[in-house]
Amino acid sequence: MTDLPNAESTLMFREAHSAAALIGAQLDANAATIAKLAARLRAKPPRFIVTCARGSSDHAATFAKYLFETQLGLCTASASPSVSSVYAAPLQLDAALFVAISQSGKSPDLVRNAQAARDAGAQVLALVNTEDSPLAGVAHDVIALRAGPERSVAATKSYLCTLSALVQLAACWSRSPELDQALAALPGALQRSWGLDWSALTDGLAEAHNLFVLGRGLGLGAAQEAALKFKETSGLHAEAFSAAEVRHGPMALIGRGFPLLVFAQDDGTQAGTLAAAAEFRARGAQVFVAAPGDPAGCTLPLVEAVHPVCAPLLHVQSFYRACNALALRRGHNPDLPPHLNKVTETV
Repeated sequence: MTDLPNAESTLMFREAHSAAALIGAQLDANAATIAKLAARLRAKPPRFIVTCARGSSDHAATFAKYLFETQLGLCTASASPSVSSVYAAPLQLDAALFVAISQSGKSPDLVRNAQAARDAGAQVLALVNTEDSPLAGVAHDVIALRAGPERSVAATKSYLCTLSALVQLAACWSRSPELDQALAALPGALQRSWGLDWSALTDGLAEAHNLFVLGRGLGLGAAQEAALKFKETSGLHAEAFSAAEVRHGPMALIGRGFPLLVFAQDDGTQAGTLAAAAEFRARGAQVFVAAPGDPAGCTLPLVEAVHPVCAPLLHVQSFYRACNALALRRGHNPDLPPHLNKVTETV
């Protein structure tokens, strides 16, 4: 077996650890740009919002759906990139806001979809880490993620920077003082989340073969992101489900010893999510829960109470550190996942 790096020397560790400071700088640097954009969106609101992304960026888009719908009341749907890039099917997007999300901004299908959306009458907003990318060139407006160069194949800091940029846009657009306060506290909360001990998750999954990750509402994107990172970095087959949808078929697989990671935030979804976790624990499943308020069965620590919109960022930040350690524990180098490249250019 190839010698593995020390846990704190991996690119994944270092880049994920840097997210708190990067987001603090990002919020300051983007404040004026986002305020101007939000003012225009308030003056002329879109009829609806469409997101388009792949991979971790698509998990950020899942978060955006719940964020925009709960904070702005605007229906938000996900566009399949292949509809334009492969099928060349025209879409009716007049007066829509088309939000394209990409770390590199280079994937041909996303660029083609953004151009098609623009041609169809949509206002195109790109969230990109590479500001001079082809995707940014197509967009009417660009929000820079400001994550800096990301060398780890497993995206971490760019994912968290995408979520913080989305929250900042929603806060400015909705003029929410509560979200403004949550954003101001976010960098410090992320730093504290990084220091939490999630070794119970690393120890518990060291020999696992399959795993479900559950979240709901604002937390569903975090579950999707965690499931992808388990597969990418640890060779662990993991699937993400809504804590509500898991009851429609997938729960038949859950029995004694089956592992689940459950994320919950302090909103209307928490009670149902924790009820599902308790039900599976009663069946003998191995359930790891990250939820506020220290409910019964909570096994993973969280920082102090935070706005539910920001909770998924803190969950993912703690998870990234545990995931990095798990990959090494299972004999994998998280910086060198097999068969993967940093930039995936889908057509």
